Amino acid sequence: MSLFGAVQLGVSTLIFMLAASAAKAWTLAPSLPRLILVLALYSAGNLIMLRLIREFGLGVAISLSAVVQLVAVNVVAFTWFGERVSTVQGLGIVLAVAAVALITLGPSLQGR
Repeated sequence: MSLFGAVQLGVSTLIFMLAASAAKAWTLAPSLPRLILVLALYSAGNLIMLRLIREFGLGVAISLSAVVQLVAVNVVAFTWFGERVSTVQGLGIVLAVAAVALITLGPSLQGR
């Protein structure tokens, strides 16, 4: 992964974290300005994802983004919003991270 690609992934993750936080805030107190903010943030994140797809390919870009976002959004949900998950749900999150990591890293681990 190039440095520019890593920066794009980081920026898109930050934008998607802000979008998810804004979406949560909208669910707690719906308003048109919050809805517009949510849509703008998700649109900006997806525009960056288009560049990542061009650079890395669809499967790798989406997989990388999914695992990074999964971890980042859960950190925000647990620390900022105080959300909790059951043991089974926590195990599911861990398995999801492991699955996406294996899908993403699989070819390089096999020497392809």
